[in-house]
Amino acid sequence: MAIASIGRAARQSVSGLPRAFWWLWTSTLINRMGAFVATFLALYLTVDRGYSASYAGLVAALHGLGQVVSSLGAGVMTDRLGRRPTLLIAQVSTAATVALLGFVQQPAAIAAVAFLVGVASNASRPAVQAMMADIVAPEDRVRAFALNYWAINLGFAFSSLAAGAIAQYSYLIGFLGEAVLTLACAVLVFLKLPETRPEPVAGGDGASAEPPVGLGTVLRDRRFMGVVGLSFLMALIFMQHSVALPVAMGEAGFSSADYGMVIAVNGVLIVALQIPVTRFIEHRDPQRLLVISALLAGYGFGLTAFAGSLGVYALTICVWTLAEIVNSPTQMGLVVRLSPVQGRGRYQGVYTLSWSLAALIAPLAGGYVIDEFGAAVLWAGCAVVGTVAAAGYWLLMRGLPTESAVGAAKPAAKVETEAASA
Repeated sequence: MAIASIGRAARQSVSGLPRAFWWLWTSTLINRMGAFVATFLALYLTVDRGYSASYAGLVAALHGLGQVVSSLGAGVMTDRLGRRPTLLIAQVSTAATVALLGFVQQPAAIAAVAFLVGVASNASRPAVQAMMADIVAPEDRVRAFALNYWAINLGFAFSSLAAGAIAQYSYLIGFLGEAVLTLACAVLVFLKLPETRPEPVAGGDGASAEPPVGLGTVLRDRRFMGVVGLSFLMALIFMQHSVALPVAMGEAGFSSADYGMVIAVNGVLIVALQIPVTRFIEHRDPQRLLVISALLAGYGFGLTAFAGSLGVYALTICVWTLAEIVNSPTQMGLVVRLSPVQGRGRYQGVYTLSWSLAALIAPLAGGYVIDEFGAAVLWAGCAVVGTVAAAGYWLLMRGLPTESAVGAAKPAAKVETEAASA
């Protein structure tokens, strides 16, 4: 009986989504399964090439800076050129630059190509998110974003394991492997995904009924920019796991293997719980969900100050992982809800910018706080930031207008028809 119930729940979780969504989902999964370079870049530079840790940090920072630069540009491309052309350009460029990174020798050339890899690899995110909003009906978007996030983490788990095995034989194989899989994504997009950018709705005089959307429009949208700011705060918290947590565990006497063991809890929980938790939350009040997720994130990391054993570290990771599972699809649904149809690319680009900036700032800020004030102050700061974010979500979403499903449902139906005939 239990197995039958699980099977029925799984079918309900994936049913009713258009075929184009599943091709996009498959592209995301393949892309993340091949994300080898981000996993072993620091080891490649320090162990294989013999560069210093500070140089590896510089290259990582330039890679992050490239992501920041591309966030806005890719958003504009998504609206002007279309979702499909932007995806193809981003994926082909990523494949070319990643392959090139495996062959360049000079330190300046490595740093420059790493920057280009950051630009190219991040350029697909606004296009993927805008395309997903185009093809999925409003009532299914939280579920769709959750399934996509699940694919990202499932692919990342695979790529992390594969990267370790590949690096034992040849780092170059990893670079070329990522290039090949990224090209496979581009081929899939070219063959299976139609353009989904909605056509402007004409008014009574033949002009567009929706005013033109530029980056200035996005930046003047106070409620949306509030969401971007809160997203930045949440990203600052979540990204403390990548540098601050292993550094703090090392200072407490734990090994890198210990860190690897406990951080694996994050990926396992996301793969195991993302779909059932999303089924539970998808039709619930987003204001309450975002407030709860902010508190869980802040105090989940805050509890790390009291961790003295691997079991307690794993428990704190369980707390903030649950926040991650709830926050990601709910916040993505809110971003789409606040975005005008003709400006989805630009809105998604600015939203992506919040995570790119956090990826650049969080490691530097976390390391500085630990060095100057100690890890306990950093974890207490995470709790404070989480509380501020929770209050921000509660204030921001008061009186939020309901989303009109009429305009968004038509493009989804159109894409389903086109995808079925492709």
